[in-house]
Amino acid sequence: MIHIVLADDHALIRNSLSRMLATQADFEVVGVASDGQEALEMVGELSPEVVLMDLHMPVVDGVAAIGVLTRDHPNVAVIALSAFEEPTQVTAALAAGAQGYLIKDVEPEVLFAGIRAALSGGVPLSPRVAAQLIRSKMEPSITDSLSERERHVLHMIVEGRTNAQIGTELGVSRATVTSVCGRIFKRLEVSDRTQAAVWAMRNLPPES
Repeated sequence: MIHIVLADDHALIRNSLSRMLATQADFEVVGVASDGQEALEMVGELSPEVVLMDLHMPVVDGVAAIGVLTRDHPNVAVIALSAFEEPTQVTAALAAGAQGYLIKDVEPEVLFAGIRAALSGGVPLSPRVAAQLIRSKMEPSITDSLSERERHVLHMIVEGRTNAQIGTELGVSRATVTSVCGRIFKRLEVSDRTQAAVWAMRNLPPES
């Protein structure tokens, strides 16, 4: 028997999912939580094998709850079950330790198979979510698209050097540096040196 804790702040969804899961002979919903904190307490008390976790909930949101669960209960498979499929939310849930990410409108058979797959080490993903992740892996990052010279210029911008000073170090004219900076700003989708410096401090590794 697979014991499941279901966490969602909408009663209608909780009830619907509970009835759906009850149609499977090997599933038993042992706890139903309306917020992330309640879910954490239930897992500690009931020791389920699987937790279906909504992401947008009061008290403790789903992503934070997933992080706590995977830290304190590493043997529990946590599947994010959300109405949203934005890449940032998918990434946040998986980074927090979710075993998989399913959209609430998946066919019942997909949900059932995902729960069983999670227990055997699989990573259940809704097809649209899987497609998004594949596309994001195939697309080069902004950092990777920068040339070595452009990265060096960004580091000098972080250091507060002027275009003239950058040109002197690189052995090029100030106009050339201005042109390079323009290309960098366009690629980073920023409008000035300050925004470029902030981006570089957050995303560029230190120069060797």
